[in-house]
Amino acid sequence: MTAQTSPLHEVDLMIIGTGLAGMAAAAFALRRGLRVALAGAPGESLFSSGLLDLLAVHPIREGRLWDDPFAALAALAADEPDHPYAKVSRPEIEAAFAAFTAFLGEFGLDYHGHDGKNAKVLTPVGAIKHTYRVPAGMWAADLGVRTTPPALIVDFEGLKGFSAAQVAQTAGKFWPGLSHVRLPVPGGRPAPYPEPIAFALEGKKAREELAAALAPHIRGKEMVGLPAVLGIYRTREVLASLSELVGLPVFEIPTIPPSVTGLRLKAAFEDAMPGRGAVTFFRKLVLTAVPAGDGFACDVGWSAVEATVRARGAILATGRFFGKGLVPHRKGVAEALFGLPVVQPDSRAKWHGEHMFDPAGHGVNRAGLATDGRFRPLGGDGKPAFEHLYAVGSILAGHDWTRQKCGAGLALASAFAAVEDFAGRG
Repeated sequence: MTAQTSPLHEVDLMIIGTGLAGMAAAAFALRRGLRVALAGAPGESLFSSGLLDLLAVHPIREGRLWDDPFAALAALAADEPDHPYAKVSRPEIEAAFAAFTAFLGEFGLDYHGHDGKNAKVLTPVGAIKHTYRVPAGMWAADLGVRTTPPALIVDFEGLKGFSAAQVAQTAGKFWPGLSHVRLPVPGGRPAPYPEPIAFALEGKKAREELAAALAPHIRGKEMVGLPAVLGIYRTREVLASLSELVGLPVFEIPTIPPSVTGLRLKAAFEDAMPGRGAVTFFRKLVLTAVPAGDGFACDVGWSAVEATVRARGAILATGRFFGKGLVPHRKGVAEALFGLPVVQPDSRAKWHGEHMFDPAGHGVNRAGLATDGRFRPLGGDGKPAFEHLYAVGSILAGHDWTRQKCGAGLALASAFAAVEDFAGRG
């Protein structure tokens, strides 16, 4: 199976996938003292807004928005008993969020939120987004949306995909008194994407230049909103410094992907894992995974095997179609690594509804793996396919994370439950 010269690593848990669900599973497993290996391409994390949703919309067809995500979860579990959220309790969900945000905080990514209530922040087009935990750089937007003080929205010359004028116009329907301005990029070089601006603002000189450019425009204002460009590796420092220089609360607004907010998560995670003792294969794939004794043997590499990992258990956090955890074929959807049965519409004709923006969503959106109560994927006989194999995150069947606004919460909650179950089995 494996070339004789490839290194062999023996661990407790192999985590397959390095998106948000994989990140969370690794953080939770290391917290429990488990030996961890993980492999995966950057996946969907680069497209993250940085916001950690729990649940905001139910029922989807009605588009009902909830301020209390736990009341929404109770209604969802009653209406959709096969939804993955029906397998986890409120204490587990709260513990998952607390542990994950504490982990991120250790690496300078602070998160805030309300007890038992969704926050409200702005989207890249100026609409309101209901979410559960908010990066520190976006937190002041929640107060702004709720109290609507005079505020300035800023964009930069040459920056694509973000318009302060559009944000101010759209948000002006519920936040009157917004104004907008376009400023030169600190350093004087137009930047089409947010990353160069974020790197520049990690320097004190660029922050001082930006504060000076803002000064003539903030008279009578109580807040300043910018695209998410307040650093990548030093976000905590950049936010505090710029707020002090401007003399007003400063908040970020997510940009269209790929985004700085996703890069922050990816950078923090990749910096943290090796130092915590994890065996890491970033930008590598698990090419094969087969049962071996009481666990699994996984060949890892890109186009050829570069290492083998033997693990007592494995967590599938490979995502859906974008992450290649699910693969569409002419006759159906397949799970890519273990060949597990996929819950899906009984014909390809039922993958999609007649209308692209059908408020109820499309059948294929809910395709994925069925699991038992502890997120072990089921085989063809309806029983767990393997004793110590788990599936977490968006690969799970029975949810529509984009329309329900539940993707991050589902990733965290299922990863937490899976790790706790594995750790409890000894």
